[in-house]
Amino acid sequence: MNRRHLLSSGTAALLAGLSMPAWAQKYPGGPVSIVLPLQAGSASDVAVRHMAERLATRLGGGFVVENVAAAAGLVGLEKISRAKADGQTVAALNNSIMTILPHLQAKNMKVDTRKDFVPVAGIANIPTFFAVPASSSVRNIQDLVKLAKSEPKRINYSSGGVGSPQHLATEMFTAYTGTQLTHVPYRGASQAALAVATGEVQLMSMALSLAQPFLQDNRVRLIGYCGTDRHAQFRDIPTLQEQGVRDYDYSSWVALFLHKDVPADVLAVLRREAQAISEDKDFQLQLIRSGLEPWPRTAAQLGPLVEGDFQRWKKIIQDANIQGT
Repeated sequence: MNRRHLLSSGTAALLAGLSMPAWAQKYPGGPVSIVLPLQAGSASDVAVRHMAERLATRLGGGFVVENVAAAAGLVGLEKISRAKADGQTVAALNNSIMTILPHLQAKNMKVDTRKDFVPVAGIANIPTFFAVPASSSVRNIQDLVKLAKSEPKRINYSSGGVGSPQHLATEMFTAYTGTQLTHVPYRGASQAALAVATGEVQLMSMALSLAQPFLQDNRVRLIGYCGTDRHAQFRDIPTLQEQGVRDYDYSSWVALFLHKDVPADVLAVLRREAQAISEDKDFQLQLIRSGLEPWPRTAAQLGPLVEGDFQRWKKIIQDANIQGT
C-alpha cells in the first residue's frame, strides 16, 4: 500500500467522521428541552424536574424542563411533534395527555399520541386524594355524597382545566355516585389546589405533592384515597372504594417519550440512562419525599400500559358521558 493510498484513506476516514451526525458521536451534544404540556409546580412537573437534574448529571449538557401548559396540553403536544427528531426535544407526558386527551379533544388533535411517540422510561406515579378545606363540614366520602345529592351542583370542585387529571378523577366520581358537582377549571393544578386551601372551592382531587404544604399548615383535609389500596403514609384514610364508591380507581403517572423518528442510537442512550435513574434508590427516595411514588417502568412495559389505559379511559368517558371542549 503506497503513501498516496494511505493519505487518501486517512482523508476519507476523517471526512466520514466529520460528516457523522452529532448524535452518533455523543448524545446529547447540546441543550435538551424536556417539553411538559402541564403547569410548573404540578406533581408531574416536580417528578420531571428531578429526572432532568439526574439526566444532566449522567449525560452532561443541560436538560431543561419547558412547561407548555395551554389548550389542555394540545399546544405542548404539537410543539413536540414539530420539533426536529434528533433527541434534543424530549416529551414528558402523563396519562391524561397520552390516553385521556385524545378522547376529549378528538376534533382538535393533530397528534396521535400512540403512533407519533415511542416510550423511553416511566418516572413516577402520582398519589391522589379527595381534599376539602380544613374548615369543611365534610369529613369523609359518605358526607360528600350525601351533601351532593341533597343539593345538586352546590359543591364546586377545582381542577387544572378541562381534561386534566383532577377533572377526570372527579367526573368519574360523579358518574359512579350519581351526584352533580360544579366544575371550576383553573389555569393549572397549583392554582386549583390553592383554591381549596383558601376555601374558594369545596373540593379537589388533589395530588399528594400539591397537598403537602397545605397539610402542614392545616389548610386542607384529605377525605379519601383514589387508589385501590390505602396509601402507605396515610393508612388512616380509607379509599373511595372502601367508602362505598364501587369500582372507583384513579391513578396518574408520568413518563418520558421521544418522537418516533428519533435515531435508534439516541433512543437507546436515553432509554438506558433514564431507566437507570428511575431504578436508582436515591432517586426513588427523592420522589417519595416529594409526595410521589417511584414508577420505574421500562419502555417495553410502557407500550402495553399506554394502550391499556387508552382503552380503559375510552370506556369510562363514554359510559360516564364526560364531555370535552
